[in-house]
Amino acid sequence: MSRIGNRILTIPENVTVELNNHTLTVKGPKGELTLNIPSNVIVKIKDKEITVERENEQIKSKSLHGTVNALIANMLEGVSDGYQKGLEIVGVGYRFNVQGTKLVISAGYSHPVSLDVPSNLTIEGINNTEIVIKGIDKQAVGEFAANIRKVRKPEPYKGKGIRYKGEHIRRKEGKKASK
Repeated sequence: MSRIGNRILTIPENVTVELNNHTLTVKGPKGELTLNIPSNVIVKIKDKEITVERENEQIKSKSLHGTVNALIANMLEGVSDGYQKGLEIVGVGYRFNVQGTKLVISAGYSHPVSLDVPSNLTIEGINNTEIVIKGIDKQAVGEFAANIRKVRKPEPYKGKGIRYKGEHIRRKEGKKASK
């Protein structure tokens, strides 16, 4: 039995939810998101509450039950509050540079790495070693943050690289000198 799927979601103030032919549309002050609901999952909107039920007890229905509930909860939070993910870069000469819709990363390579920022996200540079990615789609924010981190993953010996804000990197001891 899915505990997450049985959650009753409450619709926040100033957020509207519409269901048309297995397409759920959530509109809020930050923007609008849509989700295609699978055919074996039933979404019901009553008053200011959303419930998700499954059509039958097949494995596919059970697995999608909790997933759809979690996706709707993420959409409700995204259009009302939004999501943000912080990244920091550690290393001598390593820096972020936000140039309009481009992010230029100097991460110890012979060339700067340039990434295009998706249209539904915004990047805010706190200083040249920290940035914050903001958006209403939780999946898009996390994916773009992971792509930035992939440019230079943190290494365990000196801790240099791009890491999430507050991420702990397990450090290893280097090679010991022989006696």
